[in-house]
Amino acid sequence: MKYAASAKPDITAKLPGWRATALFVGLLIGLTGLLGRGVYLQGIHNDFLQKKGDARYSRVIEVSAHRGKISDRNGEPMAVSTPVESVWASPPDVEADRRQVKRLAQILGMDVEDLKNRLFDTSRDFVYLKRQLPPDQVEKVVAMNFSGVSLLREYRRYYPTGEEAAQTLGFTGQDDNGQEGMELALQELLAGKPGSQRVIRDNRGSIVEDAGSLHPSKPGSDIMLSLDSNLQHIAYRELESAVRQHRAKAGAVVVLDSRTGEVLALANYPGYNPNNRNNASSKAMRNRAIADLFEPGSTLKPFTVATAIDTGKVNPNTVFNTEHGVFTLSNRKIHDAHPESRLTVAQIIQKSSNIGAAKIALSLKSETMWQGLSDSGFGTQTGSNFPGEAPGKLRDPKTWRPIEQATMAYGHGISVNLLQLARAYTIFANDGELKPISLLKLDAPVLGKRVFSERTSRELRDMLEMVVLPGGTAPLAQITGYRVAGKTGTAHKLEDGRYVDHYIASFVGFAPASNPRLVVAVMIDDPSGADYYGGEVAAPVFSKVTGAALHALNVPNDAPLDNVIAPPADIVKEEV
Repeated sequence: MKYAASAKPDITAKLPGWRATALFVGLLIGLTGLLGRGVYLQGIHNDFLQKKGDARYSRVIEVSAHRGKISDRNGEPMAVSTPVESVWASPPDVEADRRQVKRLAQILGMDVEDLKNRLFDTSRDFVYLKRQLPPDQVEKVVAMNFSGVSLLREYRRYYPTGEEAAQTLGFTGQDDNGQEGMELALQELLAGKPGSQRVIRDNRGSIVEDAGSLHPSKPGSDIMLSLDSNLQHIAYRELESAVRQHRAKAGAVVVLDSRTGEVLALANYPGYNPNNRNNASSKAMRNRAIADLFEPGSTLKPFTVATAIDTGKVNPNTVFNTEHGVFTLSNRKIHDAHPESRLTVAQIIQKSSNIGAAKIALSLKSETMWQGLSDSGFGTQTGSNFPGEAPGKLRDPKTWRPIEQATMAYGHGISVNLLQLARAYTIFANDGELKPISLLKLDAPVLGKRVFSERTSRELRDMLEMVVLPGGTAPLAQITGYRVAGKTGTAHKLEDGRYVDHYIASFVGFAPASNPRLVVAVMIDDPSGADYYGGEVAAPVFSKVTGAALHALNVPNDAPLDNVIAPPADIVKEEV
């Protein structure tokens, strides 16, 4: 039986010819676009891809500049920068669990929440976690191999002299920039200029390769100060001893090279450790010798007398009626501690007579007296360029009343800082020439300014030498083997505009008197023991500091080595 073959259906789709053409054209356009984009990115705008790659694998970091060294006049280091490591993070690259974050917080001594906020703040690509870590902490951080956390080399300042010169040197902050003292004053010279460096990171965000320096850092300049570390140690040691002995609030000492005006030592007590300032008070950080003002008391008398001698009003042998110790002026009484009926000008200085100094001042026109004090550097800055230096106060002479002119002769109604007072005494040590102050070592002496004549200055030098002899106010300032000249000062302190029964004891002098090499000024603030006069409290500090300094500098003797130091009983106390 034959069956008829079944018919097969035609399943071939009849597609329009335009669809194939459209598909081909679409694919061609897409490929052309991709090719064009590739050409654009690779050949024309390849910075885009480069930046994306750099963002993943490289970073430019700042390279700190090495801060310049500060040394004393003999090259001994006083401030140096040592390399330390700081920990930083790149938040977008941080991968860590809670346990790792807690461990890192323990190592760095940070609050866990604070660390979390820094680690996961993805709005920033760079954030410091902890600056200037000690070596043991650095090792622990490295051992963690924390994703996105790296180390950065920085510098930390170290002060070998510790608290002895802290207020003068100052200190730097975490960025190694000067914050106080000479560190701040010399910031531009010491700082240098930071550079930049490109580094390569791995997939954990850690730096694995130094890709080269973009801009090398420029180290700061080394600075040599005028200070002598040995003399600084002596000054600080003796000052600390005196402040403790007399239970005083504070004190300061300034040692000048009388020939050049260079500051060889500048000590303050109490001090602080600049290498660890965690417990340092703002008062301890103050450079009292430069920033604090006080009434100089009788240390000002030589300038009143010098002005009167230079203008021809008096001479060393001119006799004044000292009123048996009480002189009434404008219904105010001026007293002398040791009543005398008559004293010569030289004796007025030796015995520190307030009445004699007042009468000498009243013999001058107020403008003349003001000019003598102003030319001596009072009321103006010393030129030390120390940050925060107080210029002191010397009022306009047109405002002076007679009683004010009289009391100003012995240091009331005028304010000075200790460096200013020490500088003024370079006049008598240099035959009438006021020396400029320098905290930097000088290559050669700088010319000063003529204030008084050579003859007047030498006459004052002779009078000031009488002060330290028996019958004067400062026998305790004497130094075995050297002639000494100087002047004591004792003044009430001003609190809320009123004088109180608290005192500033001071002494300023120079030695050897025959050929002065050093000017030394001592100020003791508020001695609370039985002794508070300048001749009892400050003069012994002068003797110890100056004597040790003269020996350290090998200054020849100008007096017998067996000269007898006067006992305390021979001290003439001045009226305050």
